Amino acid sequence: MSAVDLPSTDPTQQAQAALMQEMARVYLDEQRRQRRWRTFWRLVWLGVAVSFVWAAWNSVPATHTPVTPHTALVEVRGEIGAETAASADNLMTALRSAFEDAGAQAVVLRINSPGGSPVQAGLVNDEVRRLKALHKKKVYAVCEEMCASAAYYIAVSADQVYVDKASIVGSIGVLMDGFGFVGTMEKLGVERRLLTAGTNKAMLDPFSPLNPQHEAYAHAMLDQIHQQFIAVVRQGRGKALKEAPETFSGLFWNGEQAIKLGLADHLGSLDHIARDVVKAEDIVDYTEKENLAERLAKRFGAAIGGGAVQAMRSAVSVR
Repeated sequence: MSAVDLPSTDPTQQAQAALMQEMARVYLDEQRRQRRWRTFWRLVWLGVAVSFVWAAWNSVPATHTPVTPHTALVEVRGEIGAETAASADNLMTALRSAFEDAGAQAVVLRINSPGGSPVQAGLVNDEVRRLKALHKKKVYAVCEEMCASAAYYIAVSADQVYVDKASIVGSIGVLMDGFGFVGTMEKLGVERRLLTAGTNKAMLDPFSPLNPQHEAYAHAMLDQIHQQFIAVVRQGRGKALKEAPETFSGLFWNGEQAIKLGLADHLGSLDHIARDVVKAEDIVDYTEKENLAERLAKRFGAAIGGGAVQAMRSAVSVR
């Protein structure tokens, strides 16, 4: 009679076998789970690598070669400032590319901005004038919803300014804004302790009473910047400008009123200028675009530095 292995009837042995089977199952499940996570992260990093390669490829400046002749477009959108899309660096780079392209028959600045830094606007204005003289090409400004203050500072560098009848144009003035917390601190029983080396180092400190001498100095500085703005407008608009007492008061007007005041020349759009004025319907956009790699780098930097104290920015703007 042959020996046959029969299932053990010993409860202890059965429990040990069941435990071994459960441990083996858990181990295999854990191995599968780890393989899945490794595969997942490999795919994630592969996607990131592909994204950066794609972004780097797209960050190579476009040559704009095939379209000849064409109308060159540079967009001025949003706040004008050193760290914005409408910074002088971005706009001047785009303008140089547009002017240097032999196929560009003229350059159009399409503007939709409430204004911003007088320094950035002044740099762009100067560069437009330099490039016009160097390349002998016309520049047209097209004002969309808003072309105010520093944006208008840039617009007057153009040979002609086009607007929509409802565009907001003007606001030729300068401001410095802030807050005063002296009364609030007194109510809360907060004592201000300010130590300086230099008589005027704490000028316009929002937690200290306003000093009449500092206020007069600030007004004088703003008046100087305002006069610089006025000179640029007069230079750019020339005999077309119909000056009135309110022209440089900081007021703004709609497009129709701006034409009557000589702040603008005609009603018109980008397509109208390309088709009927420049006579080159093809439009090539030379505006500097932020690529994916730059956006990822900025987000990464923001995440890393989220707890850092931001540096104070200048309060002076042309508005």
